[in-house]
Amino acid sequence: MEMKVCQSCGMPMGNTDELYGTNKDGSKSADYCKYCYQDGAFTFQGTMQEMMDFCVKPMLESDPNMTESQARGIMASYFPMLKRWRKA
Repeated sequence: MEMKVCQSCGMPMGNTDELYGTNKDGSKSADYCKYCYQDGAFTFQGTMQEMMDFCVKPMLESDPNMTESQARGIMASYFPMLKRWRKA
């Protein structure tokens, strides 16, 4: 089974809908986490680079063996494939 990740910040969404954001009608968003998307709107208004800068700290906290350079490299290759940041 493929792991669901937020299509804005790349955070793993887990096996329940607890981390899913909400659409304007109150239903759960299939694509975005509760930290990035609430009531049908993005909570973070910035560029992809600004989102990566924001995500460095939580990523390092989730893996203490990772360096900041490694985290940034992973995000730089992964974020452009996420739905929010993908170029049309």
